[in-house]
Amino acid sequence: MKFAVIVFPGSNCDVDMYHAIKDELKEEAEYVWHDSESLEGFDGILLPGGFSFGDYLRTGSIARFSPVMKEVEKAAKAGKPVFGVCNGFQVLLEAGLLPGAMHRNESLKFICKNVSLKVENNETMFTSAYDKNEIISIPVAHGEGNYYCDEETLARLEENGQIVFTYHGENPNGSVKDIAGIMNEKGNVLGMMPHPERAVDPLLGGADGLKLFKSILKQWRESHAVKA
Repeated sequence: MKFAVIVFPGSNCDVDMYHAIKDELKEEAEYVWHDSESLEGFDGILLPGGFSFGDYLRTGSIARFSPVMKEVEKAAKAGKPVFGVCNGFQVLLEAGLLPGAMHRNESLKFICKNVSLKVENNETMFTSAYDKNEIISIPVAHGEGNYYCDEETLARLEENGQIVFTYHGENPNGSVKDIAGIMNEKGNVLGMMPHPERAVDPLLGGADGLKLFKSILKQWRESHAVKA
């Protein structure tokens, strides 16, 4: 399986994402600059964290207009897995590929620490390697991770099982309903604020995040009849 790691000016977690795929998952990965006009040949699309375009205007609001985002949208429509972490999640929200918006953390402070997450839905292409309601430890690092949506959107997310991860115990940023990660109705676009790519090896402090990438690979192999 071949992954595209999208790089915007200001991305700073692209290397972490590349390492998770190349060194831990043992699959192909390639950096793709934001002005690229093709994602041909890639099986999965990854939008890493950072501060795309300096987070001017709003987080992700400028990156959303990068030429590569047209290709990301095409990949999403084609059913390919599209995964955005932290700033990548914010870009997906700005692009309309996921519903809702991000506010500043309730504390108005940047948060960087490990948090506990609950796997709300393990019947997705991103979470099949987890148990339902499994509690995992994943680091966060953000200043604008307070997820918000209106009541109608929230009801739809809950009804369709689109809330994939919630904060367990402490809600570090004030997100509505403790939401840490959501997916689209089709189930192939996931955005989350915590960084699973930083939790793929015990040497990094934990490997709970690796199951997410293994889930993507498992689904791809099954859909392409590829043996492990």
